[in-house]
Parts: sequence; C-alpha cells; structure tokens
Amino acid sequence: MSFAVRKEEGSILSTEGLPIRYNLYLPRPAQDNIPVVIFLHGFMGFKDWGPFPDVCYEIASEGLAVIGMDFSLNGVTGGSDTFDRPDLLERETFSQDLNDIRSVIDAIITGEIRGPQEVLDQYRIGIIGHSRGGHCAIVAAAEFTEIISIVTWGAIADYTQRWGEKLKNDWETNGYTEVTNERTKQVFKVDRVVYDDLRNNADKLLAINRVRELYIPCLFIHGKDDESVPYTEVNSLHDNCPSSNKKRIIIEGGTHTFGGVHPFTEDELPKKFLEVLAHTTSWFRDTMR
Repeated sequence: MSFAVRKEEGSILSTEGLPIRYNLYLPRPAQDNIPVVIFLHGFMGFKDWGPFPDVCYEIASEGLAVIGMDFSLNGVTGGSDTFDRPDLLERETFSQDLNDIRSVIDAIITGEIRGPQEVLDQYRIGIIGHSRGGHCAIVAAAEFTEIISIVTWGAIADYTQRWGEKLKNDWETNGYTEVTNERTKQVFKVDRVVYDDLRNNADKLLAINRVRELYIPCLFIHGKDDESVPYTEVNSLHDNCPSSNKKRIIIEGGTHTFGGVHPFTEDELPKKFLEVLAHTTSWFRDTMR
C-alpha cells in the first residue's frame, strides 16, 4: 500500500540553544504511533540537499514518518542552500551532532515533534545517514536504545583516517585547517576543536568503535565507484558489526551520492539512487513493523 504524504516544517532547540531545523514527512491518512525514521545529511550537507527531500517522501509513502534534520552547526540557515553561517560550520563537532540527534529523539518522546493529528512512536525509531551522517548514525544507534534499526549510505568507518598529515599539521600549528566546498567553491575553516573532540572521545564517537556494539538490524549500503569514501569502508563496518540481522549491499556503478546532485531538478531519481531507495524502504518495512 502506498500512502499520500504531507510535509510539515519546524525546529527545536539544540543543547546550545541553536535551531535544529527539520522537515517532517507524514503518511496520510493521519494515524497514531507511526514508526519514524530520522534522516542525517553528511558534512557540508543539509536536509534539503539534492534528492534528499524526494527520498524522504518515498520512504514516508511506505507508511513511515520521516524526519529530515539539519544539524545545528551545519552552517545553513532555514530556507537557504548556501552556507551563510560559516562560523557554525567551523566548529561542528561530532559530539554536538550526537547531541542534536538526542534532542530530536527527546522531542519525539515528549511530542514536541509530531503532526497536527499524528503521534510518532517513540518505541519504533529508525535512523539513516549519508557519508558523515552515516558515521553519526552508527554512533547514535549504539548510544541511544530508542533506535531499533539503521541504514547507512556511503558511511565513513573511521573519520580520523580521512585526516591526512597536512590537516593535522594545520590544526596543531595554526589551530584550524581549510576545506573547499566543490559546489559553491566556498573555502571554510575547520577549527581544531573538531579535531580534538574526535581524538579525545574516540571510544564514544568513532563509528568503527561503536559498530561493534550494534545488535539491532543493520543495513550498510555503499557505491562501488564512490569517489569520496572507498567502498571498502562498508566491509569494515559490516564485518565488525555483531548483529545477527545485518546486510552489506554494494551498488555497482554507484558514486558517493548515487547520481544525486544539487540542485536536483529531475522528475525521477537517478537509477542508482532508486536501487538504494528500494533496499532502504524494504529494510525499514521488514524491521520496524
């Protein structure tokens, strides 16, 4: 059965008092105790990037509520697809991202995030993350018992392995490094606080460490032609996960965004993205009902 979908927009406050903006996709007709999936974007991403809203609509049409959230420090304010708060992105730590996910879960539990007529099921929460968002999703699933199912797309297993000697030297010498957004060509500072936060809290914040604690259903999806995160990362995550209900899917010809671009103006999702979506919706149907 395919459901019609209504989209609601809102925000809650982070532990720092900053807005965590979200889109809430609700299947129609209205119902109570709807299973809910939290969708996490990656580094220099945002909830409305490319085909992400279309994907959330499709997942919701399967009868699941979906919360596409912006991390509070992602540098993008509401209604924008440009990084107009680079000062926030500069200090986006993994600890604060984790706190933001906790804030969203708490808002589900208290009913702060809900539809006009719908209540979300606090006992059936799934999570999905792309790239760095996949890394965060794994940590959140290990940290928060409310999460009962997870899907990752192009997830990074060990974020510290992506930081080469130049970046480390920049942080230790200058207190910051610089990264370029290939889409906007903006150059952003990344403060040493990001580096120190992950190094000092690796036991808690590294996906490759926390995946060893996951006994819930886990689906790891990766593109074989991923140009940003080698597809071998999915093997590390899958092989170190102790869950008896886990699956690894490698999309032949799939890139890091599975053909998705921003802005996304096509009428249909790219073929590889459709493959990812089919696996994702099937997984959540089977593990969250």
